[in-house]
Parts: sequence; C-alpha cells; structure tokens
Amino acid sequence: MGAERPYYELRHLVGFEETNLVGNVYYVNYVRWQGRCREMFLRDRAPDVLEDIRGDLKLFTLSVGCEFFAEITAFDQLSIRMRLEDLTQTQIGFTFDYVRLRGEDGAVAEDLVARGRQRVACMRGPNTDTRPTRVPEALRRALEPYALPVSGSVPPGQLAATAGGG
Repeated sequence: MGAERPYYELRHLVGFEETNLVGNVYYVNYVRWQGRCREMFLRDRAPDVLEDIRGDLKLFTLSVGCEFFAEITAFDQLSIRMRLEDLTQTQIGFTFDYVRLRGEDGAVAEDLVARGRQRVACMRGPNTDTRPTRVPEALRRALEPYALPVSGSVPPGQLAATAGGG
C-alpha cells in the first residue's frame, strides 16, 4: 500500500455470511466494504483525521453506488481498491474497484468484478446544527497520492492549493 500503487488497497476474504441463498455475495456487502476500506484508509494514512472525527468532524456519505460485472462467492479473495475521483472544498468523490484475485504457483490473475462510487461531505457542528466545512488539510494530503489521473491533471503537491468548488 502506498506510493508504489495509485490506490489504497483493502484485502478481503469473502465468508459464507456475506452470501445469499444462491451462494453469491449479497449486494449490500459491496457498500459495507467501501465503508471499511475508507475507515482503514483513515486509520493507516490519516490518523489525525480520526482524532478530528472524535471531535466534531463528520464525514456524511451523500451517495453510494456499485456496478456489478461478475459474481463472487465464499472464499473468493478480493482486493478493494480505493481512489480519489474528485475533491472540492467540502466534498470528496471516491471510486472503488473490486478485484478478485486468483492464482496458482505464485502467479496472480485479477478479475474486475465490480466498480463502486461514493460521495462524502465534510460537516461540523452538533447533530441539530451540522454545517458543511472544508476538507481537512491532513485528509487532502493523505488522499493526494490516490488521485485518478485526468488530462490536464493537477501536479503532485498542488491538489490542496487548487481544489475548489462546493
């Protein structure tokens, strides 16, 4: 995990409890894995933000979605790969690739089985008066290495200074 990869990775071994009666993974688990990946990212890459969350910072999930390309079943090994899709003053867009890992004799084959998206807003204040707030600088810095490449993309180190919008 880290600079050698353009994504933050969470590995997961699918269990029977995550499957339905037919034997494939129940769709709600993909959303749970997105949340888990985001949590582990904060723990591993932005621990200062966790302290801020223990204060009054809130990360509200505004939208979540997933496209399914292939079924997965119990004991499939997954790599959930999170990338930064976009970053505004107060919101963060993530993408998640769900990749099944298969291999024998040390070789690993990868199959993209699903792709997800998530949009998060940063908020502060008591639950009765929560308002949008800027994405914390520590979180911007932690996310920067995982930004999706785009034409005319912002050079490394410039993301926090140039991100705009609402």
